[in-house]
Amino acid sequence: MALGGGTFLTQNKSLPGSYINFVSAARASATLSERGYVAMPLSLDWGAADDIVTLEAADFGKEAMKLFGYSPDAPQLQPIREVLRHAKTVYFYRLNGGTKAEKTEGSVTITAKHSGVRGNHLKVGIVQNADDNTLFEVSTYVDTKKVDTQIVSTIDALVDNDYVMFSGTGAPTASAGITLEGGTNKAAVDADDYQTFLNKAEAYAFNTLACPSATPAIISLFVEYTKRMREENGIKFQTVVYRSAADHEGVISVENTVKGEQVNAASLVYWTAGVTAACAINQSNSNTTYDGEYDIDVDYTQSELAKGLKEGKFLFHKVGDKVNILDDINTFVSVTPDKNEDFSSNQVVRVLDQVANDTAVLFNQQYLGKVQNNDTGRSLFWNELVTYFKQLQNINAIEAFQAEDIVVEQGADKKSISVSNSITPTAAMTKCYMTVVVQ
Repeated sequence: MALGGGTFLTQNKSLPGSYINFVSAARASATLSERGYVAMPLSLDWGAADDIVTLEAADFGKEAMKLFGYSPDAPQLQPIREVLRHAKTVYFYRLNGGTKAEKTEGSVTITAKHSGVRGNHLKVGIVQNADDNTLFEVSTYVDTKKVDTQIVSTIDALVDNDYVMFSGTGAPTASAGITLEGGTNKAAVDADDYQTFLNKAEAYAFNTLACPSATPAIISLFVEYTKRMREENGIKFQTVVYRSAADHEGVISVENTVKGEQVNAASLVYWTAGVTAACAINQSNSNTTYDGEYDIDVDYTQSELAKGLKEGKFLFHKVGDKVNILDDINTFVSVTPDKNEDFSSNQVVRVLDQVANDTAVLFNQQYLGKVQNNDTGRSLFWNELVTYFKQLQNINAIEAFQAEDIVVEQGADKKSISVSNSITPTAAMTKCYMTVVVQ
């Protein structure tokens, strides 16, 4: 069942769920969920099409060939290595599924498990068994790497493996190598392919969403999706894009490009999405050193860097022989009394998103439809929230928290509760002002 979520203006929602507003205080002038999850679409030469594939960073070395068709150190998998520098789990979606390579020889037909040009590098060798001439050894190769061997007497005894599927009957015919052919990638990826990914991504929980396109129309698609999911559905994550003045706390806009021929201009999105997802809520990525493989263009003057920060651009700059993140900010720049400049800080947004997500999980799983809306029930929920915010304070994600900051009351009807709370997220030091008096 779909649950309600998002922000509210009045207490008039029809769907059960959690509706949470964050506003700035007026100024004069439970369990913390894990981080490290990224959702990202890619164009690839091999892999499942029309489906999201989950990959744990720890499994990349042993899963790369099967999932993406190349060894983990291959240049074709550079974007994947970039996001996995810091991400814990990545939900990949292949955008450019095409046709499967295939070859029939004798009475056996061999078809690539996935579409794509990498299928044309698959080869199957069939040799008679040295110990029993009624048996055959059937080996599958990717380029020259053997990835599977089976010993059978008939074709219909062959079992599909991670790379090819077999069909046919009768005894195999010995062959030095049956090379598959005809595998293709989709010629051009369009907005519909990206939209299909975004639709499928709604079923997953992640901290960052990566848009690896430099095309304004595709970037806009991701920006609007992010706004809708955050504000209407209450699903909190940040999206990393390339050069977009989105003016929204949920969108991080990487300004720098990378050097080199035939390199995607938006390539820094991969690493930035990973490092953003992995950053703890009590930490900042400001001044974090880039440890990826790309050669970053950091040819900016001090005035250009200062201007870029005011415009909400996520910038990398040169620090000695290193390239560091200048400041951990998002694209929000339109400050209002209800939404101050704190919302431009990704560290603050991480805290707020964590609160929203964790509170929604707590309420939806443990209280919705299970606990009575009376003084006892509301007291139980209040106590859970107090415990949760004390955890945040203990890890220095927020400060100056007191139990009385949280008020849980009955809402506008018998089924609703109203929760008010004030929190003060902390932020890492990024500026030092010092006055030295010489006497």
